Amino acid sequence: MSSESGQCLCGAVRVQAEVTERHHGACHCGMCRRWGSGPFLATSVGGVEFTGDEHIRRYRSSDWAERGFCDICGANLFYHLIEPDVYVMSIGVFDSASEFDLTEEIYIDSKPDGYAFAGEHPRLTEAETIAKYVQSDD
Repeated sequence: MSSESGQCLCGAVRVQAEVTERHHGACHCGMCRRWGSGPFLATSVGGVEFTGDEHIRRYRSSDWAERGFCDICGANLFYHLIEPDVYVMSIGVFDSASEFDLTEEIYIDSKPDGYAFAGEHPRLTEAETIAKYVQSDD
């Protein structure tokens, strides 16, 4: 585990987070693509601390999650699962973003034909993503 620092584009929001693995995933769902004009490249983190959080705007994009961005420069910062309290940070926020390896793509059946990521890694459809990550109440 390492402590990683980063910031938004203008520097108004700074972040410090514990990163357990140096990898990231790519989400191709329609919401992520509309939010960032492309796939959301992100990694789960712990121990998140923000400086300048008065500049963080949160948009409740579903019943279970919200998306955060800087209200000055508009940089996408995170996807936050409300229960449990889990932050999935944009890797572009981190000063060491180039050190993260792509290890998974989700919602691959929503990906437009205009781009593709190289390499061998799992590529999950929407149904496979939901089955893997959404816990049922059973």
